[in-house]
Amino acid sequence: TEGVPVKDTARIRQKAIDNNVILVGPNCPGLITPEASKIGIIPGEICSKGNVGIVSRSGTLTYEIIQNLSINDLGQSSCVGLGGDPIKGIGFNECLMMFEQDPQTKYIVMVGEIGGTGEQEAANLVKKEITKPVFGFIAGQTAPPGKQMGHAGAIVHGK
Repeated sequence: TEGVPVKDTARIRQKAIDNNVILVGPNCPGLITPEASKIGIIPGEICSKGNVGIVSRSGTLTYEIIQNLSINDLGQSSCVGLGGDPIKGIGFNECLMMFEQDPQTKYIVMVGEIGGTGEQEAANLVKKEITKPVFGFIAGQTAPPGKQMGHAGAIVHGK
């Protein structure tokens, strides 16, 4: 979705909402359920079927985590890349709830990035509603307030 005008992305998102369609992305590697289905560019050869659900805002870290889990015989139930644009489809909370309800998923790995509030909202959801173990990682340490980071959606709010 690189170079797609924000207005077009907003229209696509609204169409998805109006038609009860789950939108993944934009600006993400997609999703994969090993040995079942793949939409996007996550390399299938690094994945293995298992019980770890992965949700991530970072494409490259997603690949590294998948590969390291697979090397250590920890397969994945599904892996979802969220993307980091300001107008987005599925977010951390929706994905976490899907993993919570998925009988194949026993553990959840969540990879966030600095900037935005999605990770904080997800942490609150995990405290209140997620019963499965969640392993979280936030890439990065600090950034000046209001500073735009690597993704268009990664704008630091507050302190």
